[in-house]
Amino acid sequence: MKSPGGVLQGRVALITGGGRGIGKGIAIRIAEAGADVIIGDIDRDSAEQTAKELGANYERAVALQVDVTKKESIDAVVRKVLKEFSTIDILINNAGIMFRTRILDISPEEWENTLLVNLTGPFLFSQAVIPLMKKSGYGRIVNISSSAGRSVSTLGGAHYTATKAGLLGFTRAVAKEVASFGITVNAVCPGLIDTQMARDSTSKEELEMFIHSFPIKRLGLPEEIGDLVVFLSSEKASYITGASFDINAGGLMI
Repeated sequence: MKSPGGVLQGRVALITGGGRGIGKGIAIRIAEAGADVIIGDIDRDSAEQTAKELGANYERAVALQVDVTKKESIDAVVRKVLKEFSTIDILINNAGIMFRTRILDISPEEWENTLLVNLTGPFLFSQAVIPLMKKSGYGRIVNISSSAGRSVSTLGGAHYTATKAGLLGFTRAVAKEVASFGITVNAVCPGLIDTQMARDSTSKEELEMFIHSFPIKRLGLPEEIGDLVVFLSSEKASYITGASFDINAGGLMI
């Protein structure tokens, strides 16, 4: 069960793409901090497995299948969450996809799919939950961008970099609009994190080359991203909005 007194005690958090990788690391840390957790993922099996693991130690962890590219799917999930939890205090827009395709080989379909998942999804989900947060006078939205959004992707193609940069602009614009309602909106920009997606996208040799180029010579852990997200989701970050936070082993210093 949850330990009382966590920094997110009594809050309800929804994490998209929470079934695996960075999203799972975030879900673990948010649950540890005391919040009730909704794992939203297009992969129902991974969402349910993560919710099951969390449910063994914490009070409420729920898995819901959602397609972040479809408004009707998002609206259905929000209705289900409200029925069970009555509110959504924290939204973590984490769901994302990455292709290594070079610019001349990117098809219009691949470009559009990357845009839909990485940028339109956060827009649609934010649009769905902000009215709830305005009503309660409290909200935290954390968008998971990337070092690619601050510079250029280590692995992904132009479409990945473009969407992650766009997400930073979206973060600033929305933060400015909703600050007066007690809602903060921030972004986290991870570097190379030890996830299955990263390992599937590169060879072992290439991965080692990247690691040795970083000042801190290792991959980041999903739970380390979770630690930062917990802070940004808490009252301790109530004076921070429209900001982006680098967490990349020093691979990018601006």
